[in-house]
Amino acid sequence: MAERKINSSVTEDDDNNIISVNYNGASLKKLEECVSVILSEIGEDPKREGLLKTPNRVAKSYKFLTKGYGEDIEKLLNNAVFNEHYDEMVIVKDIDFYSLCEHHLLPFFGKCHIAYIPNGKIVGLSKLPRMVEMFSRRLQVQERMTREIGDMINKVLEPKGVAVVTEASHLCMMMRGVEKQNSVATASAMLGRFKSDEKTRTEFLKLIGK
Repeated sequence: MAERKINSSVTEDDDNNIISVNYNGASLKKLEECVSVILSEIGEDPKREGLLKTPNRVAKSYKFLTKGYGEDIEKLLNNAVFNEHYDEMVIVKDIDFYSLCEHHLLPFFGKCHIAYIPNGKIVGLSKLPRMVEMFSRRLQVQERMTREIGDMINKVLEPKGVAVVTEASHLCMMMRGVEKQNSVATASAMLGRFKSDEKTRTEFLKLIGK
């Protein structure tokens, strides 16, 4: 597979699979310094053997976990929007995602379910999970991420309707705060026919098992 650089931070192959995240040296160094300060402030010694490489590892980890900031929707789609006379519901469900809560920088993760009703255009099915990945790999709140995915699909395809439902477990609720390990948050974004037509909305929710 040939490699291609799609932006300043991410390299993909011809099938849009992530090969590597490329790290800006100056930016990475600043992150390392910040991590060292945090280690010191919580009472650790950044110079002890077990932590010597931790600032570098954490800096690279944050660059990867927030790589969505460096991705572009046009390059992500890669001309995979097609004219097609199909007007039934298209669903891709159980899309795994991982994100970082912008309030505590702790992970939240779960599944995303997407449906749209074409209006003369369809998109390659793999592009829907990639949109989820693009918006989840940023500092997020689940509600905004859900809406951003729906709005982007609506903008790209101009369909008759778009529905997005996300379900997620939040470590900021599980590891700290209320410490409720079995809690799951659900958010939805309904646009077009999914918002105006209860029958269409109900069909979608039934098909994804909700």
